[in-house]
Amino acid sequence: MELVFEVAVRGDATLGEGPTWDTSTSTLLWVDILGSAVHRYDPGRGRDDVLPTPQHVGAAKPRAAGGLVANLKDGVALLDADGGQRWLVYWEREGVRGNDAAVDAAGRLWAGTMRYDAAEGGGWLARVEPDGAAKVLLDDVTISNGIAWSPDSTLMYYIDTPTSRVDVFDYDLATGSATDRRPLCTVEGTPGSPDGMCVDADGCLWVALWGGNAIRRYTPEGKLDREVPMPVSQPTACAFGGHDFTDLYVTTAREGLQEPEELAGSLLVLPGFGVGLPSTVFAG
Repeated sequence: MELVFEVAVRGDATLGEGPTWDTSTSTLLWVDILGSAVHRYDPGRGRDDVLPTPQHVGAAKPRAAGGLVANLKDGVALLDADGGQRWLVYWEREGVRGNDAAVDAAGRLWAGTMRYDAAEGGGWLARVEPDGAAKVLLDDVTISNGIAWSPDSTLMYYIDTPTSRVDVFDYDLATGSATDRRPLCTVEGTPGSPDGMCVDADGCLWVALWGGNAIRRYTPEGKLDREVPMPVSQPTACAFGGHDFTDLYVTTAREGLQEPEELAGSLLVLPGFGVGLPSTVFAG
């Protein structure tokens, strides 16, 4: 397959992250974490609208009731379409912020955190129900990143970036229980570290390599299947979108780069690059 990049949004996001296709509006949600902004890119109009947030925002996902659910610095908040905001879960800790998040097929949010200084074990991964009930499932996390599920929702995948691994759990969708954590694969042979990820219709995992100038595709058995070179050193996450879920969107970052590449901080897209799965919606 010929590699053809397009620049969806030429930007200067400090820490672009969390791409999610919103099927209700045919737009792509993504965030600039340190820029405290949620972006909504409309490929049909070639327009990128920006919603400022009151705090650093690790991820924003569509809600069944309209508006967004956001993993903010001090907790998980509901952002209404009219601009209103209310806390669903408030867990403020000094030096800690929200990072990546994902929604399972039952409409629960899995939200991760990390310390600003990336101190070892300073973050956690929690499951948040639509009614605001929350439970910490992992409490010794350093940089909580990619969260995804197999197409049949029987497996959950997870990345704590400094481990250089993708881990897998057995997943019970009815209860939201993730058990028997074990390594699926170790990211080797690259200076990069695993960051955000998504799962395609074949059950393969697409993993962005922070500092690695690439995205990798791993099979459900954890075998490296493909490496896609990127025009930036810090791709952060990826998601399939478009009306048939064949366009692979990639967020990127400028954070920490003394001489950022021309496209660092932009939203990139590889049209017709695979077949993804419809995104899920927070049930609250």
